[in-house]
Amino acid sequence: MTDDTNKHGPEATGEVFDAAPDAAEAAEAAAVAEPDPLELARAESAELRDKYLRLAAEMDNLRRRTERDVKDAKSYSVAGFARDMLAVSDNLRRALDAIPAEAKEAGEAGLDALIEGVEMTERSMLSALERHGVKKLEPEGQKFDPNFHQAMFEIPNADVPNNTVLQVVQAGYTIGDRVLRPAMVGVSKGGPKIVAGENGDAPTA
Repeated sequence: MTDDTNKHGPEATGEVFDAAPDAAEAAEAAAVAEPDPLELARAESAELRDKYLRLAAEMDNLRRRTERDVKDAKSYSVAGFARDMLAVSDNLRRALDAIPAEAKEAGEAGLDALIEGVEMTERSMLSALERHGVKKLEPEGQKFDPNFHQAMFEIPNADVPNNTVLQVVQAGYTIGDRVLRPAMVGVSKGGPKIVAGENGDAPTA
């Protein structure tokens, strides 16, 4: 063999041929590249379960809101009408209070029948309102509460705790848990202050 022949071989050109990849390594590489079907199924199942739980929570919240709205609608749908009827009841009471005491004591048959009729109408109206959830406030003697009472004036009185309701000018009413109309009241002034004690409010000098 001559030197020229040797120059035309692989070594002469400087080319190096890589060996073919091993079959096992190729299979392993393919396995790594493709995700595991079982893991995919588990991930999809977890995602669906999360969506289901979220949907169930939303439906439960919707159900509660609907129940609350229906309850409120039943309880407070007559609020406007009840407020108007209270104005009528006030006028009936004013009519009764306007009758002079002397006329009541005189005992005239016609006047007595009129008074009795007006009183029965007032009681019947308030009873009907109460059946629909309207309740009268009885604040006299209680501590003034701005959520339920509206102070109209102060009454000097050192014998009772300060801010105690002493007089009711106009009756207040509630409907359900809401104030339909606050009671207009006169509150005490000049007495001992009320402080919160362990067993409730107690007056202190």
